[in-house]
Amino acid sequence: MIDLTRRQAMLLTLASGLPLVAGAGRAQAQPAAQKVSVALDWTVNSNHIGLFVARDKGFYREVGLDVDILPYSDTGAGTLVANRVADFGINGTISLFTQKTAGADLKGVYAVVQSETGRLVFNAARSEIKSPRELDGLTYGGFGSAWENALIGTIIRHDGGKGNFETVTLGTSAYEALANGSVDFTLEVSTWEGVEAALKGVKQRSFVYADYGVPDEHTTLISSSEAYLQANPKPAAAFVQATRRGYQFAVDHPDEAAALLIAANKDALTSPALIEASLKALIDGHFLRGQNGAVGVMDVAKMEAIGTYLVAAGILRDGDGKPIARQPDFKSYFSNDYLGQE
Repeated sequence: MIDLTRRQAMLLTLASGLPLVAGAGRAQAQPAAQKVSVALDWTVNSNHIGLFVARDKGFYREVGLDVDILPYSDTGAGTLVANRVADFGINGTISLFTQKTAGADLKGVYAVVQSETGRLVFNAARSEIKSPRELDGLTYGGFGSAWENALIGTIIRHDGGKGNFETVTLGTSAYEALANGSVDFTLEVSTWEGVEAALKGVKQRSFVYADYGVPDEHTTLISSSEAYLQANPKPAAAFVQATRRGYQFAVDHPDEAAALLIAANKDALTSPALIEASLKALIDGHFLRGQNGAVGVMDVAKMEAIGTYLVAAGILRDGDGKPIARQPDFKSYFSNDYLGQE
């Protein structure tokens, strides 16, 4: 991981705190729009809806920003942000914690998803699988991360099993392999792959991670770099607050938001039914807006809990690839300060 030299925080000497962005409709002199870039973590999907709403409804423009939503590439969003190729990026809590611990210049600034959307799934016809301990000895279709093995092992052992299973790394082909019986179980995002399976009439059963000893997490975040945040405090706050407004709009006006996302990505999003159903799942499940009304807020206790779990599981490693000896100060990994006020 390349640890770039941090830019001096020149603008912080001019401001006593983070700005609050003026609401829509207030006449305010604006300087020339500042360009801001944000990298996606995957091909366009419903998790990204707030970004496109904020851009195409003019929320970014109102606060003096010209936001470029970069297309997904083989280089992870966290890497692009840490290396200053992108100003912001969509990533998960797990990737934020692993990359930052290894030395990447990253900091979470917005929680897209308020709680875990992932789940362990298997074909509903597998009546012999009644609880996680019965996954012992079966074959998992995986994606190649250490997190998966720790996660599944915890789930099985929490239920009284040994946590022994075979892994075949398949990437997104895991879903086809599950459907045809080549693997016994896999992991999926309930609000995307789960919704897609339901639309296709695929019958599945699942286990929810938090029911079996795995801490809940914000599965999707927006992160920036300390270098960018220190050098650009006002544009950073403006971006985060306008993005929050975009996600709030999506929750309150799902039909219009879905139509905007589809119109902006006609080549990539060829199934309007999937987008609409996925957004409904995100809203009904209190993922974009938590049951407590939170939008964008990263829960401190939740972030601490998943970080502690990752340390105990030996997943967090330093820049030399060695398991860390001491638990980091996870509060330095993220900040809610850029959200401003409701």
